[in-house]
Amino acid sequence: MRETVTRVTQNMVLGARQSKWVAEQIGKPYPTMMRELNPYDQSAKLGADTLLEIMRVTKDISALEFMARELGYNLTPSDSRRASGRGDD
Repeated sequence: MRETVTRVTQNMVLGARQSKWVAEQIGKPYPTMMRELNPYDQSAKLGADTLLEIMRVTKDISALEFMARELGYNLTPSDSRRASGRGDD
């Protein structure tokens, strides 16, 4: 199957501490979140706001990096993040 933002995000969540913990942190019921992350479920879609919250909670920007690559861009941290040496400011 071709790589998609949904599939990348599903891998981010499943690779996090615990997927149920991620759901709790973003304020979504676990079954709802997992349904939105299922690339085979065409009736539930992952929203941009949910994706942003997942990236904040997991501190994993793989989906953002994937989207940038798909559009022909490279990501670089902002000066403030580089200066502090942290990406979670």
